[in-house]
Amino acid sequence: MIAYNSQRVAYPYFVVALFLFALQVILGLWLAINYAFGLPQSIVDVFPFSTARAFHTNLLVLWMLLGFMGGTYFMVPEETRSELFSTKLAYIQLILLVGAGVAALVGFLFGWNQGRPLLEIPFELDLVIVVGALIFLFNVGVTMIRAKNWTVIQGTLLGGLIFLALLYLFGIPFYKNLSIDWYYWWWVIHLWVEGAWELVTGAIIAWILLQITGVNRQVVEKWLYIVIGLFLFTGIAGTGHHYYWLGAPRYWLWIGGIFSALEPVPIIFMMWDTYRNVKERQKPITNPIVWTLAVGLAIYHFIGAGLWGFLHTLPQINYYTHGSQVTVSHGHMAFFGAYALLNLTIFYYAFPRLKGIGRFNQNLGYWGFWITGIAMFLMGLAFGVAGVLQSYLERFLGMGYMTTQLTMQLWFKIVIFFGVCFLIGVIIIIYDLLRMRPAAPETA
Repeated sequence: MIAYNSQRVAYPYFVVALFLFALQVILGLWLAINYAFGLPQSIVDVFPFSTARAFHTNLLVLWMLLGFMGGTYFMVPEETRSELFSTKLAYIQLILLVGAGVAALVGFLFGWNQGRPLLEIPFELDLVIVVGALIFLFNVGVTMIRAKNWTVIQGTLLGGLIFLALLYLFGIPFYKNLSIDWYYWWWVIHLWVEGAWELVTGAIIAWILLQITGVNRQVVEKWLYIVIGLFLFTGIAGTGHHYYWLGAPRYWLWIGGIFSALEPVPIIFMMWDTYRNVKERQKPITNPIVWTLAVGLAIYHFIGAGLWGFLHTLPQINYYTHGSQVTVSHGHMAFFGAYALLNLTIFYYAFPRLKGIGRFNQNLGYWGFWITGIAMFLMGLAFGVAGVLQSYLERFLGMGYMTTQLTMQLWFKIVIFFGVCFLIGVIIIIYDLLRMRPAAPETA
């Protein structure tokens, strides 16, 4: 039950993103196995840890971007009250991005990469990504301009997408001075995650809340102004907790550590304010599973990105934990809470409408949400314990790297167990979304 035919272009984006999500989780399990057990050298020679990690992290970026883009193509026609400028361009963009992703993964197997984490893809494929991003911005921007129906949600979304595309350009060149190279690397990685993506998340969640609760637009849009404000102050200043490690003055640890923890706050208050208004109006929420996912996003976002990030980036702690498994714990919970749950929220709102389904059985969706949510939290705790051991033994007591790794193996076996649970939850979600059917009519 879509309002505009061009919204259908979102479906292939969602399907590809879901399968890439599952592949990313499988590669993550393989990485944990590398930590927990000693593997035969013959396997390591064929598929080394560094290659598997490049697969895992780049699949993360690709499936999340495809989910954001598909969600944007789904919401923009309704928000602007007009068809997309070109569905053909949207399909060309999808082919370019998926093609570049496949070429990058194959290239990693043969050592074709730049060696920078999360930005490993070669220069030639960077250009393909840039073309795809420009097509996306052009398509969305022209749709909004032609519609002449501007809203705060549209402005926030477009601003986030433009900033996302511009930042990527800083990560393309390779700078001879490694401090400068890593400086701009953090511009891409940190300001994507804690800047541009925050704007995109805020805009999409605000729009979905409008659709499922019927709350007044002013309720959610006022929080978007705060999202923008915090992005300008905390998102940019928060990057500073990485600068100290590039040789910058030590005050950047304090500035970055404190400010970066404030970014998830507006989304928490947006959810709370919406819930308060829904209770006052006493009108039912039209899609409970979507509401549950959105609430989970806000809470997980605050815990994983905000609380966990704040504790980890305090200068006295970060001095020992920077780049350790504590970072991995924070990263997993922050990415899952802020962005994986964003995509799942979009999917559960859009899939039934794309399939023309009014009511559907939501039990499997709830099972998938709770299994993945609990498994990720416990997996994050296991990473955290391993990271504390690593930081204390290796960086405080000065024990050897490999000796320290042996003390962490038990916790990586625990990570594997909860990782398998997480994968089961992901499979349930994918199965539920792809086989979604109308619910049986209620009998009197």
